[in-house]
Amino acid sequence: MKDLYRTVRLIRRFEERAIEFVRSGEIVGGIHPYVGQEAIAAGVCAALTPDDVITSTHRGHGHVLARGADPSRLLAELMGRETGLNKGRGGSMHAADFSLGILGANAIVGAAASIATGAAWAYRQQGRDTVAITFFGDGAMNEGMLLEAFNLAALWRVPVVFVCENNGYATTMPVESAVAGSITGRAEAFGIPAYLVDGQDPETVLQATMAAVARARAGDGPTFLECMTYRFDAHHTFEHRARLDYRSADQLAFGRSRDPVVIQGSRLPDDQRARLDAEVEAVLDAAAEFALRSAHPDPADALECLYAVMP
Repeated sequence: MKDLYRTVRLIRRFEERAIEFVRSGEIVGGIHPYVGQEAIAAGVCAALTPDDVITSTHRGHGHVLARGADPSRLLAELMGRETGLNKGRGGSMHAADFSLGILGANAIVGAAASIATGAAWAYRQQGRDTVAITFFGDGAMNEGMLLEAFNLAALWRVPVVFVCENNGYATTMPVESAVAGSITGRAEAFGIPAYLVDGQDPETVLQATMAAVARARAGDGPTFLECMTYRFDAHHTFEHRARLDYRSADQLAFGRSRDPVVIQGSRLPDDQRARLDAEVEAVLDAAAEFALRSAHPDPADALECLYAVMP
C-alpha cells in the first residue's frame, strides 16, 4: 500500500518539477506530462518481476520511474546531459534501461506494442517465462501496428499484456470522435480477453494486472486492459503557451476530482504519508542537483550510438 503511494507521489512530483525545468529552459523542447495518470504506471509495474519487460510511449516518464529507473538519471536525460539514462541522446520520449527491462519509450504512436510482442515471443522461444507489458493511449487504437500486434499475439499466444491508457483525448481529439465501436471490442475481435479498469485507483490497476500477468505467464496468451484515466495537465507543455481551448473548466474539474495521489494517500496514516512525501522531495532535490551539475554531451561524439559497429 505504501509502496504504491510512494510511486504515484514520486511520479507526480517528478513531472511537476520537470514542467518547472521546461519553463526555466533547462529542458529544451518540452515534455508530455503524465500528471493524473500515475495510478496506471504504479499499479501495472508493481505486478511485475525483475525479469519482465515494458515498452512505453511519448508520455513515458511515469512508466520508467515505476519500473525503477533512477530519477536522477531520468531527469538528466530530459535535460540532455551526459549522465542521462541514454547519455542525453534520447530525451523525454525515448528513455530506456535494458538492465531494468525498460525496452524503451517510443514517440511513434502504437509502435511500441509490436516491440513488446516480439520481445515476449522471443523470450518464450528461449524458454523464459518473461511477460511483456506495453503501454499506449486511446489514440493508438486506430494504428495498424497495434492491430497487427494484437493479431500475432493472439495467434501465437504471446505472453504480453496490452495496457491502453484511455485519457479521453488523442492530443485534442475526443476519443468518441476518433474510435468507432468500443476500445475493448477492438481487442476482443482478435479473441483477446479485454477488461475495463478504473485507471485512477492504483490498487485496482494492480489487481487487474496481476491477473493478466498470471494468465500470460501460464501460457494462456495476451490480455487487454483499458484503464480509464484523465490527463490533468497539457498533452504537451507547448499548450501552456498556446492555451488550446478543447476542455472546459467544468470538464477539467470533473476529471481532476479523482486524483490517484489522493486516492492512494487516503489509505495511509497522515504521519506515514508525510514521511513518504518528505522522502520523495529529498530524492528529487538530489536528482535536480545531479542533473544540473552534469555535463552536456561532447559534440565530437554526436554520431556515437547511431550505427552498429560490426566485428
